[in-house]
Amino acid sequence: MNASLPLLPGATDASGRPATLGVMGGGQLGRMFVQAAQAMGFSTAVLDPDADSPAGLISHHHIRCAYDDPKGLAQLARCSDAITTEFENVPAPALASLAALRPVAPGAASVAIAQDRAAEKAHFERCAADNDGVRPAPHASIDSPEQLAAVAAELLPGILKTARLGYDGKGQARVKDRAELAAAWDRLGRVPCVLERLLPLRAECSVIVARGADDQCVSFPVQKNTHRDGILAVTEVYDGAIDPALARRAQAATMAIARQLGYVGVLCVEYFLVDDGRGGLDLVVNEMAPRPHNSGHYTQNACDVSQFEAQVRAVAGLPLRAPVQHSPAIMLNLLGDLWFAPNARHAQASDTPVTPPWDEVLALPGTHLHLYGKASARPGRKMGHLNITGPTVAAVRDTAAKALALLGLPPL
Repeated sequence: MNASLPLLPGATDASGRPATLGVMGGGQLGRMFVQAAQAMGFSTAVLDPDADSPAGLISHHHIRCAYDDPKGLAQLARCSDAITTEFENVPAPALASLAALRPVAPGAASVAIAQDRAAEKAHFERCAADNDGVRPAPHASIDSPEQLAAVAAELLPGILKTARLGYDGKGQARVKDRAELAAAWDRLGRVPCVLERLLPLRAECSVIVARGADDQCVSFPVQKNTHRDGILAVTEVYDGAIDPALARRAQAATMAIARQLGYVGVLCVEYFLVDDGRGGLDLVVNEMAPRPHNSGHYTQNACDVSQFEAQVRAVAGLPLRAPVQHSPAIMLNLLGDLWFAPNARHAQASDTPVTPPWDEVLALPGTHLHLYGKASARPGRKMGHLNITGPTVAAVRDTAAKALALLGLPPL
């Protein structure tokens, strides 16, 4: 099999080797990519150092090594015809070295920008002319004591975020004044950071697009997201969840961001909905993830093409189709806390993990449970998600309320 695209599902080379898609990373996003690729007839290969990684456990090939191991990367290239990534912190140089041998999507340059908040915000600013003026929050980079001292007063109160490696609320601190800002920068180790002005946040949303090397770009519906403790808790996708005009702007902005990156693959961009000062709402672009996203998990059961099938299509160079959502949907993120907290079956919290009442949850109409195959539950660990679909918004919200109560989670 050569490295030319498109790769046809089920095709083999002269030696009988099947078309194979490789993925850097063996977490739950890699697992769902592997499942989608295998369902379409592809063989799969995963590079991840963890012998029990969710994706590695179900893949045809599991290369167990560090993400920057030259021998492991060479092995992944040998057994793959095209390669993608399932998390944004994979070393960009590793993707660049793979790209010299095989098609890689997304490319190293796009991933490198997503790994650095300052570079990411600079890209968003460059895109503003093409995305109806959707910009990031006012911000400043802080790399030195001099830049710390030069922070404009208008950026306070604000949120200080590490430029690299922050996720799920980690590497962040709210600061009210210069003294708190200086103290927070010290606590974060004086690493490069970005200070963002605190905005009058009303809601959060995200958009997932898929773009091919031929510039074909399609968008999923806009997702309304609720976070708790910095971690996505609930995604709602149905008519009325987001104002239609704002939804169209968010989709157009996301496509512009992808196109200006020359991006290939699945990209998620997150937005804040903020007061515009005139009684309405405005969009502020927050950050992007160069991969499928938690907020897009509902697509597995509510759309005719999931975000993972779209990723397979983009990586393999296959045609992209505009996804159609056929059912209102709510997605509940399932953290390891559920295994220790009180629920409908166990009135008391437990020091040891107790399986949640999945039988009662699955007795509810339109529930679809997705667990990630992780060996043990622990607080804060993403263990799975529950998709809820139904014929009407009211039906989906009613089922979601019942599922949340059974699991001992806060109501919508």
